[in-house]
Amino acid sequence: MIRKILFQVHLWTGIGLGLYVVVISLTGSLLVFRQEYYSFFRPGTTVTAGSAERLSDEAVKAAAERQYPALKVTSVAQRRRQRTSPAEVYLEGNGKTLHRLFDPYTGKDLGDAEPRATKLFEKVAELHDDLLGGRTGRTVNGVGGLALTIMSLSGLWIWWPGIKNWRRGVTIRWRSNWKRFNWDLHSVVGFWTFAFVFMWAITSVYMVFPDPFLAVVDYLQPPDAQGTLRTGDTVLEWFAKVHFGRFSGLWVKVVWGVLGLVPVMLFVTGVIMWWNRKIRGWRRSEEGLFEQIRLKSYAGYVKAFLQRTAQKPLNSQR
Repeated sequence: MIRKILFQVHLWTGIGLGLYVVVISLTGSLLVFRQEYYSFFRPGTTVTAGSAERLSDEAVKAAAERQYPALKVTSVAQRRRQRTSPAEVYLEGNGKTLHRLFDPYTGKDLGDAEPRATKLFEKVAELHDDLLGGRTGRTVNGVGGLALTIMSLSGLWIWWPGIKNWRRGVTIRWRSNWKRFNWDLHSVVGFWTFAFVFMWAITSVYMVFPDPFLAVVDYLQPPDAQGTLRTGDTVLEWFAKVHFGRFSGLWVKVVWGVLGLVPVMLFVTGVIMWWNRKIRGWRRSEEGLFEQIRLKSYAGYVKAFLQRTAQKPLNSQR
């Protein structure tokens, strides 16, 4: 009984979240390579750290105004702890505003801080983070992550084939018919990638609704007066890192980018199963009903025809 209920929950949650899952998965796989993308389209994002000290904000301002004499610097921002980060400078004048990057060691103009390619990528990030809907969209995103968490857990419960048949649940029967193959593909891939999908779902909930997670950490490890770093704090810090695969080299990002497309495949195979079980089932039942009506009508017609044929000799004898 529980299995049937969870199957319906899993089925209709997946159908309802289909478009959402596709959008989040595709944009997430792109955002894994955010730093590489920026480095390619914004060469000035990193600079070579010089042996001398970084220029002061006033020196960067003076260098910028020398190179743009018609404009005035309104803001200079430097991340001094990051020796390879450029200085960001905003200039205004003649009805326009510029946002440029400057070398903090030489004062050289490194280019536009917001080229069109990176602006487009920022829209991709906004779509992934808050569905282009601001705070409301971000809340919806958190609810979507919670629904994906439930869908992952219900899928794992439905997948379990029992102790005797556990091998059948982890392999694909390549020579089976296409319906069976689609079922195996959905179940087996869902099982082997469960940890990743569940991780992405639960960490996305944390990034939208962090307070419940912090409350659990506070309950398990009450904070002390010294503000000592707790194990729970470290775990939560890693939530953001593992969500985007930003804890190791490029190979991890490649794995994350590829596996990030798995929910799209699960959605497609799930829709095919839903179509076979529901839509085609309804069509078959309707066709069967219409066929029964046609057969009854035909049988009634034949019966009436035979009755009229049997009455004709009697009428002729009269």
